[in-house]
Amino acid sequence: MKEGLCQGHREAMQITVTPEMTASFGGEEVHPTLSTVTMVYYMEWVGRKIILPFLEEGEEGVGGSISVRHLAPAPVGKTVTFIAEAVRVTSSQVLCHVRAEHDKAIVGEGSFLQVILPQQTIRDRIEQMR
Repeated sequence: MKEGLCQGHREAMQITVTPEMTASFGGEEVHPTLSTVTMVYYMEWVGRKIILPFLEEGEEGVGGSISVRHLAPAPVGKTVTFIAEAVRVTSSQVLCHVRAEHDKAIVGEGSFLQVILPQQTIRDRIEQMR
């Protein structure tokens, strides 16, 4: 990784909850609110924004772990802000605190670990799994 990524570096992004983002299984909506799986998707995305400017040529980040708690609903139409903050940075790992919130509540929070690897190592590992 390039120099410069430090503890405390933050990134944010906003989304508006749409019907496609709701808690649904087999095409049937359970709740008209942001699903946990969608919340995790955006938590990973905002965490990825932390590392992108610091990846060297030939490097890539992969998800190592994610642990989140879904704390409050975000109904369809609600704007949700996702925030990632680097809390531990090494040459091969970046741990972020991730959070989702709207104007009335913290929707979810947790941690997301990204492992930084050479792209060839990732390709080789994928090929080994074929």
